[in-house]
Amino acid sequence: MDRPTVLLGMSGGVDSSVAAALLVRQGYDVHGVTLQVWEHEDETIAASKKWQERGCCKVGIAKYVAKTLNISHELIDTRERFRSGVIDDFLQAYASGTTPNPCVRCNERVKLQGLIELAESRGIRHVATGHYVRIHQTNGCSALHRSSDPKKDQSYFLYRLKPEWLSRLLFPVGGMQKSDVWKEAGALGLPVDELKESQEICFVSHGDYRTFIEKETPEAKKAGSFVDEAGQYLGAHEGIAFYTPGQRRGLGIAAGQRLYVQQVQPATNTVILGPEDSLRKSQCDVSDLNLFESSLMTKKTEVQVKIRYATPATTATLHPLDPTSLRIQFHEPQRALSPGQSAVFYQNDHVLGGGIIQAV
Repeated sequence: MDRPTVLLGMSGGVDSSVAAALLVRQGYDVHGVTLQVWEHEDETIAASKKWQERGCCKVGIAKYVAKTLNISHELIDTRERFRSGVIDDFLQAYASGTTPNPCVRCNERVKLQGLIELAESRGIRHVATGHYVRIHQTNGCSALHRSSDPKKDQSYFLYRLKPEWLSRLLFPVGGMQKSDVWKEAGALGLPVDELKESQEICFVSHGDYRTFIEKETPEAKKAGSFVDEAGQYLGAHEGIAFYTPGQRRGLGIAAGQRLYVQQVQPATNTVILGPEDSLRKSQCDVSDLNLFESSLMTKKTEVQVKIRYATPATTATLHPLDPTSLRIQFHEPQRALSPGQSAVFYQNDHVLGGGIIQAV
């Protein structure tokens, strides 16, 4: 009997490496693919680096794992797609006064979509990654769920998966605890004492995202006014692209109280500052929706909502506004709701979908 074939995205990280080992163990014919999304690593420099420092996608580790498991591996250049779908989107969002989430866009437009398209072109049914989420099958329907390890759950970054993809996707580590994944990585011969998890934006390798914006789009540095909530002038800012709701550091404003960015207004090139108490808001509107449950557009529904990856989900009621947008009414006011960020909806572990915050 032929083994089922699966196309596996291999970043060279611990999770996708362990996913490869698990799929082989489960009897799949695994084809490993590393999607190169950023710059080539200088081999002369890379040789002197530790494993975790060898570029965004650790191709050397992916090749090592593929050879160890005796599976195929290839590197595919997707830098142009990444540039247009993620980096350009990132720069345009900040320039227009919103706060993007490049990891959400990358999974939607580059990684998962790229793997699905590649699998289709090769007649391969299954696609897998090392993400921490689960797919549940109920009455022939596939549903996206949080991972078994709540500390590692990545469903916030994957809510934009197309519903028709779910039946094809495999997430081998989604049902595991991270501690068990590390043990599997050690058994593969990976240097677990050296490997570390990426916490930053992969393409911002030096300085912070503001430095990256200034380098890529110098025109973003366009001075404007800081004003208080009453519209009174407080000082000059460097450009709206460098400020996001909730920010306190780097304002350069001397006042009798701590001030925080409340709102960015691109039309007037103005940044509104105010006290921390003013950051808490009870509602926002979301559009650019991707929903797994169409009923959310037909009636008001109580759900849990995550407005940031690192923020716990909070109870809210969704109200349909029109065919393309929803209003979120939070049961408790939330701090620094930011246009451009994703709001993801849950019922317990079930991911219902989500959208992009438009107005607060």
